[in-house]
Amino acid sequence: MRGGNGRAACLSPVAAVDNTGVAQIPDSIVLRRDRDLGPRRNDIWIRRGLFALVCVVPVLALLNLFGQRPDTSIGTAAAAGLSVSAPSRVRGGLLYQARFRVTARKSLAQAALVLDSGWLDGLTINTMEPSPASETSRNGKLALDLGPISAGKAYLLVVDFQVNPTTVGRQDQSLTLYDGSRALITIHRTLTIFP
Repeated sequence: MRGGNGRAACLSPVAAVDNTGVAQIPDSIVLRRDRDLGPRRNDIWIRRGLFALVCVVPVLALLNLFGQRPDTSIGTAAAAGLSVSAPSRVRGGLLYQARFRVTARKSLAQAALVLDSGWLDGLTINTMEPSPASETSRNGKLALDLGPISAGKAYLLVVDFQVNPTTVGRQDQSLTLYDGSRALITIHRTLTIFP
């Protein structure tokens, strides 16, 4: 059979088949729901919001919300000055350092630092440099005998701590500088421990 353009029109069963290369949509698939995510278009914002919440925690840690950066507290008296540099907020498992500096304005015959129990509860002391002349307990508090300090001299005690991972909460970290049995300076501090 000839058409008007001089070519033979060939009708065969193959010509009726769709040759576009695209498979037919299965019966159980609804394109609007499964491919185009029509009813779930806003779900992407929920996923992005949840991911942003996960990212907020490290950013807050970088901004020192959870501690580690040291704070310095200073106390003075006629006979001496005392400063302590240590974090006031820490996390479980954190290693940190506390620096205690005693500056004698007058000669101290028997300087001693007495640390409240908050310096020990839930914390581990790794090192203490230089080692005190002796360590004792005064009513459940840690007493560190620093020995005599001459007028105009300073004594620096460095203590390395680690926070026990199961410790959480706030605790008192006050400390007092003594000369013999006479209290010279008391500094009140609080330590907050995050999980």
